[in-house]
Amino acid sequence: MVLRIDDTDLERSTDESLRSILEGLEWLGLPWDEQHYQSKRREKHAAAAEALLAKGAAYRDFTPPEEKTETADSAEGASRQAWLENPGQREISKEESDRRAAAGEPFVVRFRTPRELDGGVPFKDLVFKKQFRKYADIEDFALVRSDGSPTYHLASCVDDAELEISHVIRGQDHLSNTYKHILILEALGAEVPTFGHLPLLLGPDQSKLSKRKHGPIVSVTNYRDAGFLPQAFINYMALLGWSPKSNQEVLTLDEIVEKFDMGGILKTNAVVQFEEGGQDGGVADWAPPKAVWLNGQHLRSMPVEKLMPHVAPLLEGAGWSIDESGQDGRPPTAEIVDQIRSRYTMLGDFTLRGQGYFSDEFETEAKARANLDKEGARELLHELADRIEALDEFSEETAEQALRGLAEEREVKAGLLINGSRAALSGQSVGPSAFTVFRLIGKERVVQRLRAC
Repeated sequence: MVLRIDDTDLERSTDESLRSILEGLEWLGLPWDEQHYQSKRREKHAAAAEALLAKGAAYRDFTPPEEKTETADSAEGASRQAWLENPGQREISKEESDRRAAAGEPFVVRFRTPRELDGGVPFKDLVFKKQFRKYADIEDFALVRSDGSPTYHLASCVDDAELEISHVIRGQDHLSNTYKHILILEALGAEVPTFGHLPLLLGPDQSKLSKRKHGPIVSVTNYRDAGFLPQAFINYMALLGWSPKSNQEVLTLDEIVEKFDMGGILKTNAVVQFEEGGQDGGVADWAPPKAVWLNGQHLRSMPVEKLMPHVAPLLEGAGWSIDESGQDGRPPTAEIVDQIRSRYTMLGDFTLRGQGYFSDEFETEAKARANLDKEGARELLHELADRIEALDEFSEETAEQALRGLAEEREVKAGLLINGSRAALSGQSVGPSAFTVFRLIGKERVVQRLRAC
């Protein structure tokens, strides 16, 4: 895998955009074998342009920008001619072209698309199969701008050839560029890579997904910061425009590698569903629902030892310690994480909904508070605290016996104490088994929280 930063467009190539690319790939765990910057290969691009000029496969176009605009705005026939080739420029002799260039007259280097032939450019695309475009429908496209910088077409082809790129897989919007790139590569005497064009990703408004229009919602690092797991987000992206033969949706990276086949790429564009307008609310208010669902599937099913490296920094960032030994009378932190994740979808849930398991300061949600406010609940929980404190052996089984025994003696339903104790201990109305919650919180804290409720 070659990571090539196409930074020949100086306006769009910023330190921020580069950092986003590198951090995104690193977060996703997609390493590269080589890294190159096109802006540092200008000499190679210039040499290729000179070689194409020398063999007559390219020519200098001295047309001033204002004249080109006037010609293009004239009659329809002249407009098409100006689009294909600026009139009179292809015919300038090499001697005159060299003299005008040496005199400092500005010019653009254009590829000399064959006009004397009736044929065109054929190629077989990995997704869209047989492709063909007539020479008559390919303009004399620019290779070098008037400021001497290479265009995307020239830089990409020179780098593809020199770096021995075997496969170029890119968006469908580049399909029209591929005919031009094949012409350049053949003119350079280089081997033409295998091309595959993927369907586009569209926003909810059916327009092409772009950072300029759809903002930070399309930034990979934004999902990282929102609490997505990298493997879950890879899973989501892989299913945009591709479907495995097994129709399996929850896939690890290894499974994607094993099952992936270009033949499974769809030819129709994929729509990325999200709530347009930004990130004012929680993740579920703006992120693609399918991405959130897949994240929950991975979060709940992956081995806890692989989950902990993602959770531990969040807990520590909240000021909560990681206990690997269980010396404080509770299970190790990893076991607590394993037990409480069954209803979580995002990494942030561990610090938002899981506060009560890691900190003595936590909020009680409204539904849980309602369970505490039921008649007699708080008084019974105070009494339950005394019985828990008196236990010689504290476990899920002994906690359950104490609770059910109290409910039977006071002639109330056990659910009143079960729901009330869950609320008092965790601040939540749902979670692991209520008696598992007792064990996860630890005897000392259970007694304190039941009395404090």
